[in-house]
Amino acid sequence: MRHCRTSSVKLDTFCVSSGGGKADFVSKTGNFWARFRVRAGYPVAAIYLALAAPTLRWMAIGAVVAAFGLITRAAAAGHLRKDQQLATTGPYSRTRNPLYFGSALLAAGFILAGHSLWAGALVASYFAVFYYAAIRTEEAHLRAHFGFEFEAYAARVPPFFPSLGTAEKEAAPAKGGISAPFSWAQYRRNREYQALIGTLAGLGVLWLRMWIRSRFGY
Repeated sequence: MRHCRTSSVKLDTFCVSSGGGKADFVSKTGNFWARFRVRAGYPVAAIYLALAAPTLRWMAIGAVVAAFGLITRAAAAGHLRKDQQLATTGPYSRTRNPLYFGSALLAAGFILAGHSLWAGALVASYFAVFYYAAIRTEEAHLRAHFGFEFEAYAARVPPFFPSLGTAEKEAAPAKGGISAPFSWAQYRRNREYQALIGTLAGLGVLWLRMWIRSRFGY
């Protein structure tokens, strides 16, 4: 089965085959990195905790940085309608990957909270390897799904670090679509509250690690 999209800029037609070819390759590559990222995350988290030397001061600093990450991810999730409409509003008007940028801030928060050079280097390396691959795979999927609409958007908006100047003019929505504002319903539909729960749980475990270290010396 072939799904075709016609560009509003050029009289060309962009087709995606749901039965094989590039679309299937992108999907399989994305699934591989997603599965391996989760599997590798468990030992990375265990080693991070073993190496961490948290203190109240550094946990507080890290929690503030992580909070900015959660806010960034929440704002992005409220604008994201996966595979239905290309997100160009809100934080997506400043960076093409606000969810991953928010995740980077979360990682930075835990690096600071852990107060350990080796634990921080481990988390930074994990993020750099797996999230770089995830971003590449996801953008390939968006190109396959939205075609020239995504290409025009990518030409205006930076891939990762947000533009700090005047926000880029938002792309025109796809035919039949709308330029949607932030939606709490969409935030819940994307299950972004799980990031908040996970962050609180992670800080709780790190606080326990601090208590054990102060009580038993390790």
